Amino acid sequence: MKENFKKPVYKIAECAIFIALSLALMPIEIPGPSFGGDIDLVMIPLFIIAFRHGFGYGTLSGAVFGLLKCLIGGGIGWGLPSVLLDYVLAYAAVGVAGIFKGKYWAVELSTFVGCVARFAIHFISGITIYMITVPTEVAGITFANPVLYSTVYNALYMLPNTVIAIIIMALLRIPLKKLNKKFN
Repeated sequence: MKENFKKPVYKIAECAIFIALSLALMPIEIPGPSFGGDIDLVMIPLFIIAFRHGFGYGTLSGAVFGLLKCLIGGGIGWGLPSVLLDYVLAYAAVGVAGIFKGKYWAVELSTFVGCVARFAIHFISGITIYMITVPTEVAGITFANPVLYSTVYNALYMLPNTVIAIIIMALLRIPLKKLNKKFN
């Protein structure tokens, strides 16, 4: 009975440590588009959680991190729907990478899937909450279509984030395998 209790507590403690690591990585960023969406490393610890402990722990940890990022980092948004989509659900979506839990051949694929899921949430936010009604300029191009605007705007920071995350997670493949073997 005691052994069954220790495992979830250990996982929760590990998730808390990796969430704290994501928070510590927040100041290390390259500013993205003028209205938000930075290029940073905060997803890496969230991918490690998802890869080690699966979808449930990954999505919950992402949601907790997203809320904390919004509160600590001075999240900019248009009310509660924006906070939920751009922070809580967007980072929870990173946990989708957990569907490949423990499959070392799929580290890059799981990272890509998590990044696409996060992009999808930001995209939905862009076409619903931030829906432009007047022509808006992004990267020197004027957009009048909210779908095209949201796609380009979110791609400007999510593409670099995706490439960086895939490279780093590929480099972490062997250490993750050793970590999982030692502690699971």
